Amino acid sequence: MESETLFVEEAEPPGRLTGIVGPTQHHDFNTSLSTLCTPVAVPTTRSVFKPVPLNDSRSRAFRKRFFPNATPKEWQDWHWQLRNRIRDVETLGAMLRLSEDERHAMSGQASSLPLAITPYYASLLDPWNPKQALRRTVVPTVHEQFRSSGEADDPLHEEQDSPVPGIVHRYPDRLLFLVTGNCSTYCRYCTRSRMVGHQGNHCLNTDQWERGLAYIAAHPEVRDVLLSGGDPLTLADEQLEWLLLRLRQIPHVQLIRIGTKVPIVLPQRITPALVKMLKRYHPLWISIHAAHPDELTAETARACTRLADAGIPLGSQTVLLAGINDDVETMRRLVQGLLMIRVKPYYLYQCDPIPGSSHFRTPVAKGLEIIRGLRGFTTGYAVPTYVIDAPGGGGKIPLLPEYAEGREDGDLLLRNYEGRVFRYPDAPARESVIH
Repeated sequence: MESETLFVEEAEPPGRLTGIVGPTQHHDFNTSLSTLCTPVAVPTTRSVFKPVPLNDSRSRAFRKRFFPNATPKEWQDWHWQLRNRIRDVETLGAMLRLSEDERHAMSGQASSLPLAITPYYASLLDPWNPKQALRRTVVPTVHEQFRSSGEADDPLHEEQDSPVPGIVHRYPDRLLFLVTGNCSTYCRYCTRSRMVGHQGNHCLNTDQWERGLAYIAAHPEVRDVLLSGGDPLTLADEQLEWLLLRLRQIPHVQLIRIGTKVPIVLPQRITPALVKMLKRYHPLWISIHAAHPDELTAETARACTRLADAGIPLGSQTVLLAGINDDVETMRRLVQGLLMIRVKPYYLYQCDPIPGSSHFRTPVAKGLEIIRGLRGFTTGYAVPTYVIDAPGGGGKIPLLPEYAEGREDGDLLLRNYEGRVFRYPDAPARESVIH
């Protein structure tokens, strides 16, 4: 039997970025990073590598059948995965028995959102069942071509809250920095389907980045920057570090976050070199887009373990999708599985009303039912906050099942997860009398 091995580097103690040079100025991207900050002497230890066997027969069988000339080393190379993404109906049709619905949807590519699936993620798809949850998230169907009432290209009004290209500044102390328009795999319900996937395989626009950085530097109220896109982790290490370093040169930026689906669809990207680089820019948080428990493979677990071992807090963001994860049991398996790989379930999103999304959207009552089915029946750490990102630019609005039943004789009546009613003495506070 062929042996495949992934080498894992033991984590070093988190470093601290110090000695940053003066005011932000324009730098050519090719300028050495050493000219942007003063090197810091930190204790180092000899790197120790431990082999971790990859015993995933599914992934190995898929590679041998559809990529017979690819070596195990190439399969584990994220650059190879990107170069060999499935982009057309002919290639996908050789791997999956496409339904007439799927084939028709990809004929002429009527959707504005392109098709792209990494070989790794394609190996998770059921070749015979077009209704499989993972397959429905990445393979187009004709439903994408039907626009329903209330749908809009930019339902969240991000462009109206964009003072400069790439910046969405909606909340008082934080903003969104869109640094690329590319993803390794395109979700068919993408909020930014209006813009992603149309800028080439390796989008890099340093002029736009400079304008975004200048805006952040000019607004001292901004303490939290979320890098998104597209997917920031599709950038090369050097490009991503250039951005992180420039953000760390802005004194009032306290927290940097990265939104990504890479650990789910391209876990090979989470290399020891990437993790070693990210550790230099703490406090750094990563939000991972997970949709279904079948995505929590051994490869994804290893990727998340590397990030967590580097001291990077991980949270998940999940979109509620009809026929994919819209039942309590599926969602429970997802959130509990995420905790087991040290990812805290953070948000459960109501699906945004982008064009062609009606077949994905559930009633809000379904989301409330799922939260009710999680609260009390599993650990509180596993219960995400259910939110609607309000159309029109209203921001995230949390929704909860109704647990307060009213008042009686000054007591607040509360219904617990079992449906039992309890009293809490919530009468107005009275002044104490001291004798």
